[in-house]
Amino acid sequence: MSTDANTTGSPGYSATKDQLLKRLSRVEGQVRGISRMVEDDRYCIEVLTQITAAQAALDKVALGLLDDHAKHCVVDAADAERGEKTDELMAAVGRLLRRG
Repeated sequence: MSTDANTTGSPGYSATKDQLLKRLSRVEGQVRGISRMVEDDRYCIEVLTQITAAQAALDKVALGLLDDHAKHCVVDAADAERGEKTDELMAAVGRLLRRG
């Protein structure tokens, strides 16, 4: 995993960082809620429904990051780096698609 964000040094999501952190905090709360459901011996289908909701919320975060990466890191990359950045993007898309 590369830590080099792009040629400008700032991550593509920097403009939406606050929104991203809020979404991740909500997901974190959902996961804590799921843990409490298991501790409270809630019905399996109810727990699975909440897991599905948390996964959907994470997918939404991931899609937003992919969009930001495409618009910032790939488009703004130097010509010599654009191919590599595009390959990174497509590999990330592939990982997300294989997950499901």
